[in-house]
Amino acid sequence: MPLIRLALSQANTVVGDLVGNAALIRAQARLADERGADIVLFPEMALTGYPVEDLALRPSFQDASVACLHDLARELDTDGLGSLICVVGYLDRLDDIDLAIAGRPRRAPVNAAAVLHRGQVIARYVKHHLPNYGVFDENRYFVPGDTPALLRFAGTTISLAICEDLWRQGGPVTWARDHDAGLLLVLNASPYERDKDDVRFELCRERAVESGAVIAYANLVGGQDELVFDGDSMIVRADGTLMARAAQFSEELLVADVEIAESAAPEAYLSIDGSPRAQLASPDPTIAPRLNELAEVYGALVVGLRDYVEKNGFRSVLLGMSGGIDSALVAALACDALGPDRVFGAAMPSEYSSGHSVDDAYDLAARTGANIRTVPIAPMVNAYLASMELSGLAEENLQARVRGTTLMALSNAEGHLVLATGNKSELSVGYSTIYGDAVGGFAPIKDVPKTLVWELSRWRNAEAERRGETPPIPPNSIEKPPSAELRPGQLDTDSLPDYAVLDALLARYVDGDHSASALVDAGFAPELVERILRLTDLAEYKRRQYPPGTKISLRAFGRDRRLPITNRWRERS
Repeated sequence: MPLIRLALSQANTVVGDLVGNAALIRAQARLADERGADIVLFPEMALTGYPVEDLALRPSFQDASVACLHDLARELDTDGLGSLICVVGYLDRLDDIDLAIAGRPRRAPVNAAAVLHRGQVIARYVKHHLPNYGVFDENRYFVPGDTPALLRFAGTTISLAICEDLWRQGGPVTWARDHDAGLLLVLNASPYERDKDDVRFELCRERAVESGAVIAYANLVGGQDELVFDGDSMIVRADGTLMARAAQFSEELLVADVEIAESAAPEAYLSIDGSPRAQLASPDPTIAPRLNELAEVYGALVVGLRDYVEKNGFRSVLLGMSGGIDSALVAALACDALGPDRVFGAAMPSEYSSGHSVDDAYDLAARTGANIRTVPIAPMVNAYLASMELSGLAEENLQARVRGTTLMALSNAEGHLVLATGNKSELSVGYSTIYGDAVGGFAPIKDVPKTLVWELSRWRNAEAERRGETPPIPPNSIEKPPSAELRPGQLDTDSLPDYAVLDALLARYVDGDHSASALVDAGFAPELVERILRLTDLAEYKRRQYPPGTKISLRAFGRDRRLPITNRWRERS
């Protein structure tokens, strides 16, 4: 049986950075060559970054992607890597299919994979239209007249697949089975979602057994706007057993020697010259352990924040440190993502702030090493109140808006990216002040329910203790009742049910689309259901103006769940 050394590049690319991504691919290809690989597989659309969204519709970007691909093939050959078989994801276009957009025809963008060898693009496999993330049709094919459907190397047949191909019957999986292929190379950009369990391995296992082929599954890693890609690339043997697996949330080149059954050449194939370099199998490849649920979520939030800051060129971040649990968790995430020297906090006490709020904020800074200053807002609030008569909710919101203005002023003066510290529970029911605590450029815990905020905080502290480090989050911030401190003695529970009840209800309504009747049947009080659902529906206009934030759930606000703002539909129990 032929022994082929595979390298899977779990790369962190940047959307639109064709030159930078090409340089990353070249560096990874060189490393794969140094480790004796015959084939190196890169993730879906690695050359362009992913998702490209409406960049895919621009003819200039389509042309640049294709031109860069051909340049990359030549550069790999110039680098002395021409004999290495490189499989790279990129954006292509079909000249014979037009999209009519605003009355103007445009060439159809396609999600594509290319095989690069000896300075040439020797094969292209494409899926159909890719205008936006999450929008695909089911057409997939090798380009007619350009490339046969299957490749031949070292006496075995190789098929290619891109992401969703693996989820559906037919296509490359069927080709692999019907043509006795020994290897199926799968390019992926599969984002992280909480509670996804290990569906990727189960899918690869099923498809390996179904096709009778070894499956090499290379997945993207890193953050792109709201999305986080967690890597978790793997190689699964034809019998469905796991052979090798990369770590989650880190860049890695996974290398393994794979024995692949020889097979007769199918009628239509492209033969790739060369013999496998591996004569003897190397030691067993690594199988990285899977993270537990809280470690996964925390890792996703760190990577999402880090890459948003780094890829957008910010040197530091700024947040309001209130002494509460939300700002404490965001500060810990920021310090883990960027280092404490790049994290700046502002304690902004009002006349209603309790003494422990500032103390807890400074305790947080001492534990994490973050920078902190105090900017009292009472004089500014009083100056506003001296100019106009406000009371009740208007006065309470004024305090939040003064804090927001203060943070944005410091951002303008010092160049920090402001982090909003609101959580998903608050965002769901509109428990935030627009132009107040909702200001900022990124919201790290936007998709994190309040109960999970507490769980993550306790987990992070326990991890620190396990490593012999100082727990970053003050215990008082975790244990004290949550409050916005906008009036004397205020608590969140004055306006909202207990967060355990609220989050259980919101999980069913926001993430599960349960009706009001179904929620009542599940045991929630009818009056509570109608009140929370009404608050959630009416807060849509606030959510539209909230900063982007890392997606960890199936139904994140902004990207996955979007209601009409002008909307008279109301759920009734």
